[in-house]
Amino acid sequence: MDAIVKKQIENSTSRPSREEAEDAVRTLLRWIGENPEREGLLDTPKRVVKAYEELFGGYEQDTSEALGRTFDEVAGYDDIVLVRDIPFFSHCEHHMVPIIGQAHVAYLPDGKVLGLSKIARVVEIFASRLQTQEALTAQVAHAIQATLKPLGVAVMIEAEHMCMAMRGIKKAGSTTLTTTFTGEFKQDKQEQSRFISMVNSYDHD
Repeated sequence: MDAIVKKQIENSTSRPSREEAEDAVRTLLRWIGENPEREGLLDTPKRVVKAYEELFGGYEQDTSEALGRTFDEVAGYDDIVLVRDIPFFSHCEHHMVPIIGQAHVAYLPDGKVLGLSKIARVVEIFASRLQTQEALTAQVAHAIQATLKPLGVAVMIEAEHMCMAMRGIKKAGSTTLTTTFTGEFKQDKQEQSRFISMVNSYDHD
């Protein structure tokens, strides 16, 4: 799916130019009642477009490439590999306001393992796109499953959505929890429980 997204962007004839994107920011500034020509806002369109390049850079990256090399020398290790408390920032596709949270990602190796930083990188790539939390959770799990082909993948994401905290019902501090399981994690409730227990173990440290 990543390759398709990337190809669509590269082949799109309707993608605006940088100048058009900056003009769009000026339009929004005028719409909220501001004057884009005043001193403090003169460079804002350029800054916003530059920030968007970074915040939404995930569209330009392929997770299969980011996962890259795997390692076969695991000395017989065949139990859960868990990377927890991976912080991320994303943006809600409905209102384009921030989602702030952390991801916990685990897999059961089937003869090979990933570099641990690659797991955090996958979270970052998908988070750097317009998202729903449900989609983000599933995308991380299925990308690792497709590339590494482990016995199973488990992903838990907990996040606060600024579309709830800053607007609408304005309930700051409320969090949303989502999970996705593949393979043995999906089929075996004991493995699911073990994953959840490992994620939550720091609460009792």
